[in-house]
Formats: sequence, C-alpha cells, structure tokens
Amino acid sequence: MNPSPWNIKDGLLTDAIESAGALRKGGTSPVTAVLDYPQYSKGAGLNLQCTPGNDVECVTAQVAGANIVLFTTGLGTPTGNPVAPVVKIATNSNLAGRMQDIIDGDTGPIIAGEETIEQMGDAILESIIQVASGEVRTKAELLGQDDFIPWKRGISL
Repeated sequence: MNPSPWNIKDGLLTDAIESAGALRKGGTSPVTAVLDYPQYSKGAGLNLQCTPGNDVECVTAQVAGANIVLFTTGLGTPTGNPVAPVVKIATNSNLAGRMQDIIDGDTGPIIAGEETIEQMGDAILESIIQVASGEVRTKAELLGQDDFIPWKRGISL
C-alpha cells in the first residue's frame, strides 16, 4: 500500500520518489548515520532511519530516544504519539488552512515568498522550545491522538 493512493494522486508514483523527497527535507546537511528500525541515534547530525511508509509505525520508531518529533506532511496525517510530542508541520498553506485542527505549523510562506527558509527555521525552533518547555501542547496532544504501532517487518496496510 505504499505509496498510498493519496501519494499517487499527488504525483508520488514510487517509494523511491517519496524517499527522495523525505531526504530533501534534510537540507544540505551531510548524512551522518543510517539507522535500522528502531535504533537510537548515537551522534549529532542528520540521521536517516529505515521505517515503513505507514505514518504511525514510522513515528513509533522515531520516538525511540526522541524528545519531540517534527512530522512534515503534505497530506495531513492526524497522528500523535504517547511517548513524545508530534509537531505536525504542513508543507503548504492550503493544507494548513484546511486542517487547522491537526496542523501545528505551516511552511507554505516559504513557497509564497513571504518568508525565507531561515525565518521559518527560527519560527519552528521557537515552537519546538515552547513545546519542550511545556508552554504549548501539540494539536495531537490536545486531541488525545496517542498512536503507537510497532512495525512487523513486512507489508503495512
């Protein structure tokens, strides 16, 4: 079931294309480690983790050792996790507007030319600090979205 019908509708025809997009989100940082599901990160830098395409199973592995998960989404997966807060960041303002109840941040202003990547990075960092300090709760926390599914190594539906 991956890519999902929604990914295909949006032009992601293969897992390779989806993975390339995910890697691109890492910016220009060099990859410092490739982790298996659910290995802990042992060093600084951009670490990639082998996870299934199913969003909930993926986040379950990512919380191993994480304090906060930044979950970028173009379609609006409504997921949280009982282990670590999941900050959902929309890749476009249309999604952020349609799904205000589950989206914590909107990076669409970068595409619209209203903000720079650096400005948006500063805003996201500030929101992470607010969540980490307990000043702000994520939408998933407020909605009680405590999803947790370990990957069974195989096809996920």
